[in-house]
Amino acid sequence: MPHSSQTLLPLFLFFYFTTLTTLIVSDQSPATSDAVSLLSFKSKADLDDNLLYVLHDRYDYCQWQGVKCAQGRVVRFILQSFGLRGVLASNTLTRLDQLRVLNLQNNSLSGPIPDLSSLSNLKTLVLDRNSFSASFPPSFLFLHRLRTLSLSHNNLSGLIPVELANLDSLICLRLDSNRFNGTLPPLNQYSLRIFNVSANNLSGPIPSTPTLARFQTASFLGNPGLCGEIIRKACDPRSRLFGSSSNDTASSAPLGQSAESHGGTLILSSPTNSKKHKKSSSSSTGQILGFAIGISVFIASFLLVIALVRKQSSSSKHIESPKMSSSALEAAREKKLGEIEGGDRHKSGKNLVFCGGEVELYTVEDLMRASAELMGRGSIGATYKAVVNGKFSVTVKRLDGGKTAITSNEVFERHMEMVGQLRHPNLVAVRAYFQAEGERLVIYDYQSNGSLFNLIHGSRSSRAKPLHWTSCLKIAEDVAHGLAYIHQSSRFIHGNLKSSNVLLGPEFEACVTDYSLSLLADSSSSSTDDPDSAAYKAPETRNSGRKPTSKSDVYAFGVLLLEILTAKYPSQHPFLVPMDLKDWVRVMRDDDDGGEDKQLGMLTEVASICSAISPEQRPPMWQVLKMIHEIRESATIQANSSKL
Repeated sequence: MPHSSQTLLPLFLFFYFTTLTTLIVSDQSPATSDAVSLLSFKSKADLDDNLLYVLHDRYDYCQWQGVKCAQGRVVRFILQSFGLRGVLASNTLTRLDQLRVLNLQNNSLSGPIPDLSSLSNLKTLVLDRNSFSASFPPSFLFLHRLRTLSLSHNNLSGLIPVELANLDSLICLRLDSNRFNGTLPPLNQYSLRIFNVSANNLSGPIPSTPTLARFQTASFLGNPGLCGEIIRKACDPRSRLFGSSSNDTASSAPLGQSAESHGGTLILSSPTNSKKHKKSSSSSTGQILGFAIGISVFIASFLLVIALVRKQSSSSKHIESPKMSSSALEAAREKKLGEIEGGDRHKSGKNLVFCGGEVELYTVEDLMRASAELMGRGSIGATYKAVVNGKFSVTVKRLDGGKTAITSNEVFERHMEMVGQLRHPNLVAVRAYFQAEGERLVIYDYQSNGSLFNLIHGSRSSRAKPLHWTSCLKIAEDVAHGLAYIHQSSRFIHGNLKSSNVLLGPEFEACVTDYSLSLLADSSSSSTDDPDSAAYKAPETRNSGRKPTSKSDVYAFGVLLLEILTAKYPSQHPFLVPMDLKDWVRVMRDDDDGGEDKQLGMLTEVASICSAISPEQRPPMWQVLKMIHEIRESATIQANSSKL
């Protein structure tokens, strides 16, 4: 018996340590590693503590700002314009081996870019408008799935590696506004559609590849040493009429001797033959000068003829312009985008202004020719869906000139530039804007899943059923994220929050749109608002002429939350004390399941606090977001306890 126990003891210890090792390894799962990576990134890159990253539960990080997960792994990390300051340290994001999109645009990150070769699934890498330094990261050459590589507006220097041409999947390559030098690699990827190396120190001839030949001169500007046919700059500064200079060759000959060049062979002649050489040289020089003068006269005559033809052509166009304005082509253009005056924009020479360093994917002329569909009319203009060049779907807001308070083009431009810098996963990005005589357009990303209004209310012919409470919670959290970002990262507010101004993204995330456009509206034109729009207005702004504030947005959020919970239009919401409001929400939802009663009550309480009559009693948006996070944590704990 003692012998048996001695035999079992080592076996027991073996199983014990095996089990312990398994537990430790399981604790270091890929999901846990992702959370550690994000927290490590924050510790080095967020010195001002702008990111609200707190880990209470295993998968909390999938709900963090800028993070999107698939099956518990981080696949998208987007932190545009978050005010990040610090460094992108190695061994932080480099452990997110399932990452497909990394976007840290428009922050204040500095130092070198670390080795990212471990991110083998990365397809989009955007690090524009930071202060990254050092040379082109060689690790990028191993990211063979990259489709977008954007490093513009940094302090990167050194050579652009030739191996960059081996990234066969590249669609977008932006290296502009850095300090790269040397020659341009012979890029010839068929897939490359967006390309810019302007404002660097590149030199030498631009490679004559079919891919580079597709791009305009603007893609290469700001490199004084570049030359080639693409930018219409000759690489040899000497004229071909005179060939190679014989003077330089002769000056290298010994004293008392002259040099001649025949077929590349240098022949030295004696002093006795110098007079004959000078005579022949003088004769040939005279012939060359005569030939050059003849060519110059011919060129001058040719240019004069072209100038006369252009003058006649322009005068004839001026005479025929009334006919052109009534042509079928112009009429078709006038019809696009709901009577937008495309011809006037073309004459003005203006173009779309793309915001936040966005790539110019299309022009006003492309937008003017696009197929357009009226989606609705709002308080300051109409909204259209436009399909540009048959592949880009965008939303175009055409502002009504009679309803806007800002008349100065400069003020409008400054306003849109600042609004266009706002980037957040729960905001519909402003991509571009346009203004000309009597026309102002704002271009957004198109969201194919429609608006929150349609999701809540459906068709007016059928009775809308309230959304499941988990959907209500998710939508409320998304909208709160977007509003809190606007309030904290800028001096702007939304000013016109309502369910029709919340769109559903590709993964059905709630994205706020039309933010800060209300600041352009003329307050005197808002008296015709429908009852539902009026119900969103905070009491202090109704019929008082007072401008909305961030607390006005909080009030509108409270109204929106009740609309989500009950599927009732805002004009049908009763004015009730908090306890009665909870009972009304329960009745409107007609819920028999009491399991969600606690969370519903908490959400209703948030709506009631946000809808307080006095602005001073309403919490700031970041506190509202914190309340919603606590409700979600409470729901998670309750769900876990019910499984036990």
